[in-house]
Amino acid sequence: MAQTLSDIAQFLGAELRGDESVLVSSLAALDKAASGDITFLSDPKYIPALKTCEASAVILTEEHADLFEGPAIVMANPYLAFAKLSHLFDPAPKRAPQVHSTAVIAESATLGQNVIIGPYVVIDEDAVIGDDTELMAHVTIGAGSKLGANCRLFPRVTVYHGVEMGDQVVIQSGAVIGSDGFGYANDKGVWHKIAQIGGVKIGSRVEIGANTTIDRGAIDDTIIEDNVILDNQIQIAHNVKIGTGSAMAGCAGVAGSTEIGRYCMIGGGSVIAGHIKLADGVQLVGTTTVTGSIKEAGTYASGTGMQKASDWRKSVVRFKQLDEMAKKVKKLEKQLEALNG
Repeated sequence: MAQTLSDIAQFLGAELRGDESVLVSSLAALDKAASGDITFLSDPKYIPALKTCEASAVILTEEHADLFEGPAIVMANPYLAFAKLSHLFDPAPKRAPQVHSTAVIAESATLGQNVIIGPYVVIDEDAVIGDDTELMAHVTIGAGSKLGANCRLFPRVTVYHGVEMGDQVVIQSGAVIGSDGFGYANDKGVWHKIAQIGGVKIGSRVEIGANTTIDRGAIDDTIIEDNVILDNQIQIAHNVKIGTGSAMAGCAGVAGSTEIGRYCMIGGGSVIAGHIKLADGVQLVGTTTVTGSIKEAGTYASGTGMQKASDWRKSVVRFKQLDEMAKKVKKLEKQLEALNG
């Protein structure tokens, strides 16, 4: 997997300063890079590490290019360069197109060209698998579901019936797409299940983390638009819509029929109530609880920062007294107004 610096600079569309024939064979962190590695500087606080860095080359900005004595690849966004190069040096095995002998594929299913179907994969009636898509071991694709081209589903992903996704979708192990939404009607203490007759529609270039669940719609579809990234262990309830380019960190949860705008960033562990809307460009700090619609872009947070347990107990007592204190303050304000009047 060795690459010359000349090839790397051309691949990145970046300027090379130094010996273009130098070979690099792996990526490494700035403080651990050795000869044969290429690394990057994206955060100025790590500049001191350049003095002792033993990498064969460093990717950095024009501003910092002269701080490293060895070969440098200069571009405006070194972290983006790292993202692109990671695919060149990815050690994940490359598999040839094949359909494993243990796969169970319905006669009415359609397989595109150059697909990779792993061991014990199940593809149900009328499902469609796009060109160059890979389904790893024990993946299940439900009836009538459609996958686009160049998708990659890791082991044990379950896609229920009536799910549609675009091209270049990546779904990590254990994710469940199209499971029933949490819909029930109560009659005299007895829960009656509501059939979830909608589906799930996922755009292109979407990535879904391990053990994340996306429920199908109750009537209309649950929708994940293009370029959305979802981390591990996220719950997306029925009829949720997530706009283009949004990102959600691990263990977040979104209740039913909520709409999240485009280019939103949802911190880990955040909880978003149902039947509300978040505007485009909303950012939620980790563990934020959202109970109402957010109509303007910006950064939002809830809760309090960490304290010692003894201090937290005192704070909880004061929280309970806030309403009473507010009433007293209002009463005092009226008394002051009367005195000044």
